[in-house]
Amino acid sequence: MVWRKSSRSGGGNCVEIACDGESVLMRDSTDRLSAVLTISSVEWLLLRRSIRRRYGDGTD
Repeated sequence: MVWRKSSRSGGGNCVEIACDGESVLMRDSTDRLSAVLTISSVEWLLLRRSIRRRYGDGTD
């Protein structure tokens, strides 16, 4: 499984994500052995949409 984090993280503390078929897994980049949160791909899309609506798309 390939874990990745945002290119905007600047190498700092951040959340990493990985896709596993129909699910998206999230973990703390500073504690990779801790708990992993798993949500459906639909929930992931809704979360991203909600964040973009609240904080913008990050392109400004």
